Amino acid sequence: MHDLEGVTKPVQYRALGLSTLAFTVCFAVWTIFSIIGVRIKQELGLNETQFGLLVATPVLTGSISRIFLGVWTDQFGGRLMLPLQMLITAVSVWLLASVKTYAVFLMAALGLGLAGGSFIIGIAYVSRFFEAERQGTALGIFGAGNVGAAVTNFAAPFLVLAYGWENTARIYAVALVAMAIAFYIFAPEDPVRRRQKLTGEKPPSAAQQLEPLKNIQVWRFATYYFFVFGAFVAFASFLPRYYVGAYGVSLAAAGVYAGMYSLPGSIFRALGGWMSDVWGARFVMYLTFIVSLIVLFIMSYPETTYIVEAIPNPDGSPRYIEFSFGIPLYVFVFLSVILGFVMSLGKAAVYKHIPVYFPHNVGAVGGLVGMIGGLGGFVLPIAFGILLDITHVWSVVFMLMFAIVAISLIWMHVAIRRMERAKYPEITRDTHLSDVPQEPVGRS
Repeated sequence: MHDLEGVTKPVQYRALGLSTLAFTVCFAVWTIFSIIGVRIKQELGLNETQFGLLVATPVLTGSISRIFLGVWTDQFGGRLMLPLQMLITAVSVWLLASVKTYAVFLMAALGLGLAGGSFIIGIAYVSRFFEAERQGTALGIFGAGNVGAAVTNFAAPFLVLAYGWENTARIYAVALVAMAIAFYIFAPEDPVRRRQKLTGEKPPSAAQQLEPLKNIQVWRFATYYFFVFGAFVAFASFLPRYYVGAYGVSLAAAGVYAGMYSLPGSIFRALGGWMSDVWGARFVMYLTFIVSLIVLFIMSYPETTYIVEAIPNPDGSPRYIEFSFGIPLYVFVFLSVILGFVMSLGKAAVYKHIPVYFPHNVGAVGGLVGMIGGLGGFVLPIAFGILLDITHVWSVVFMLMFAIVAISLIWMHVAIRRMERAKYPEITRDTHLSDVPQEPVGRS
């Protein structure tokens, strides 16, 4: 690739390392309401629906902003856009500590949500430093910055206990500013932006960047991301509240258990990128959806008490046997770790497609996919709150996610079969997938 001439491995690793670190800090900030929100809920006396809206509001901004942040990154480069985004976010996070009413909390949460836009900036920036055959791995490593959710789940409860939630917000704001300055000083200019400066070439217009969004394939990728990323964000925010309410554990313990979900849901994204490079993104998506269905089916089972009418007593009086069934805490935590692991693989697989099919529109296409996924992180916590207020059954949350995954898997399978029959007319409805000629791994 001509644009990569002169880009050495140390430059690649520096760009990837700094971007991943910056994204980790931003993601930690983006999910801060999962911890401080519990205290805010207690102070303001919020119901489940109001709490779900508060947790989800930053996700709304972080999702919608991805479209224009992606386009601007393609036009102006990630070395400028990422520090700018972090500095603006830091102001909102700092001001959060002085808010007293629910309505203003929602407004502050909108500003804080810009932290989520860092993802598409980093994707567009990092992809320009790597060859196509290595992009899956590189973007998977970058995406491991989702570990910021685990950082918040592990560390924020102790910061809240030691310094209060207000000072915890201020600490996060200072961390954002420090990271923004470090990135701008040490991050290299991406090769495409450098070439444009040297040659005077104008970057593509916004209309040109958005042209590929007419392709239905882009929207299918976005639907996959609604679950693997949107549900990941939703669960990262919801699980601390779930553990406190369903199992009666302390906030600190709930943060640790939720972090055990978030950690594999983040760090194994690099593995998902490598697997997508080697075996194809299609294989990884099937693995993600099938395992998720099994895990969510088990997690959906509610705490249940059974009363069985047994053989009558010798005197003829009725005899009843009562017993209960539910998922023990340690089993649920284990299942959440498995779910987080396969979701991390799926997140990498979705973004493996984008620079392969749309190499000149990574920002715009990735922005749309990220926006839809992020909207999952906005819509789902609100849906969780509404369902809990209506049913008062904790596991109804996982029933909803089971239905979403089932629909996604069926749609993906049908779409793949239709594409294969269109490409290979000799394929019939009874042809097994293993008998279908496969595209090169990088384009699966």
